[in-house]
Amino acid sequence: MERALEALKFHFRNGDTWTVHHQDISDLWIGRVTTSYGRIKGGHMTIIHPCKSFKAEFKPDADAIDPDTTQLSSVTSGMFERVTHYQDIEKIDILFGDERGSEQIYLPFKPRDADGIDNIYQTSSLASDGKLHLVVDDERTVFDVYGDHN
Repeated sequence: MERALEALKFHFRNGDTWTVHHQDISDLWIGRVTTSYGRIKGGHMTIIHPCKSFKAEFKPDADAIDPDTTQLSSVTSGMFERVTHYQDIEKIDILFGDERGSEQIYLPFKPRDADGIDNIYQTSSLASDGKLHLVVDDERTVFDVYGDHN
């Protein structure tokens, strides 16, 4: 039997993308995915799948920038730096790698300021073992979920 999840593709508000493969994800929770109908950026009414919360732990190998699966406008050292410096992940694609294809999930989002780019609900940190912890939740931060980090 094949694994259900092949990869996660993250979409940042500035158009950047980042794909993390199954083997580089050590913890993952996408809580309470629902089906809604909405209009995004003035487009047509469509079905969207928002979630209540998201948490993940990524192994150090996920930090590498793969030019075949990652689209970036500005990053100097790696994806972990990108995620910890900018809180602008808007949605993720769950890539199944089978006949199901993919499913897009919108993360909880509340703009930090008038620019509307950074998400007040997104927190991340690097653990002492080199793993990236990421939480997008309106009630908990990365420190609430994964504890204190160096």
